[in-house]
Amino acid sequence: MRDRHSDQLRIQTEALRLLTGLRSRRGSGCLRTGLLRSASPHSESLRAASACCWQVPGQTVCEMGRTSKDKRDVYYRLAKENGWRARSAFKLLQLDEEFQLFQGVTRAVDLCAAPGSWSQVLSQKIGGQGSGHVVAVDLQAMAPLPGVLQIQGDITQLSTAKEIIQHFEGCPADLVVCDGAPDVTGLHDVDEYMQAQLLLAALNIATHVLKPGGCFVAKIFRGRDVTLIYSQLRVFFSTVLCAKPKSSRNSSIEAFAVCKGYDPPEGFLPDLTKPLLDHSYDFNQLDGPTRIIVPFVTCGDLSAYDSDRSYPLDLEDGSEYKYTPPTQPPISPPYQEACTLKKKGRLAKEIRPQDCPISTVDTLPQSLAAPQRHTLLASEVEDSEMNCSP
Repeated sequence: MRDRHSDQLRIQTEALRLLTGLRSRRGSGCLRTGLLRSASPHSESLRAASACCWQVPGQTVCEMGRTSKDKRDVYYRLAKENGWRARSAFKLLQLDEEFQLFQGVTRAVDLCAAPGSWSQVLSQKIGGQGSGHVVAVDLQAMAPLPGVLQIQGDITQLSTAKEIIQHFEGCPADLVVCDGAPDVTGLHDVDEYMQAQLLLAALNIATHVLKPGGCFVAKIFRGRDVTLIYSQLRVFFSTVLCAKPKSSRNSSIEAFAVCKGYDPPEGFLPDLTKPLLDHSYDFNQLDGPTRIIVPFVTCGDLSAYDSDRSYPLDLEDGSEYKYTPPTQPPISPPYQEACTLKKKGRLAKEIRPQDCPISTVDTLPQSLAAPQRHTLLASEVEDSEMNCSP
């Protein structure tokens, strides 16, 4: 009997290690704590170790209250104070400051736009010119923005590209941006591959709607095979750079590919029904002694706020800090169920030993292999810019 319980504990521990390794990098630590709480009485030591790892002075990282969220991310706080829908608005502003992306731009496309912070920036920088035009595309619904036409569609579908062109009355776009990212798993190779596929889908849309000489900006994950992405982008653009805004966390592998001078290969015909690129194009531009080096550029004031640091809420003049609500919560986000459960105190609820019979323990690894939907989606709350506190 003792050997049986020892084997069960070992299997549970390995399952917990695997699943906690899959925690989203954007998460706040709630997923890890929730899994440990819902495991069994045998995981007390693991839960104590996790609490030590995820605790900061005065509060735990997994707390989603107003004070903790405002305190740990200065760009989130600045975004609310300046009326931006998300902290990512500073990334586009800093990219524009470095590369003058909006100069001469009258038509722009924002792919994977929700919750709309980049569309906000585009509408203010381009829409104010009178003839400006911005189209935002996303699978999720997004709250309306002045001067922005919204399309709720899939960027891998030809119908989406046709609808964008229709909104521009047949005229091509000057700028295409994409700040989208898949739901990360924590497995870097998988995340980098999924992000590369999303970038190529955005590039495919850009080949349909972007004018010659136009600009394309998209999020990338700087991994081991990122040079292949650079090579593919170099086929279509005369200039390709890798930029890291100051507002992007140093602990994150995200960066942005800034591509200027759209110049597709001779005879290239955009077609979403076929692969974007085939073996007829030369992808070896970054190999050998004559390889092209893609510059890495940092954007923004390097002496400004550190995105990885937590700043106190004490103001310099001694006045009391006042909480600012989010400018616009997302419309029907996929993690809405997790927020509702948290407000009711039902998220990652403690399971008492008497409520965990031996039959439940026997099936625990299988249940952990397919956790409930609301538990997994809790890790997405941090970057949602949505207040989940009561």
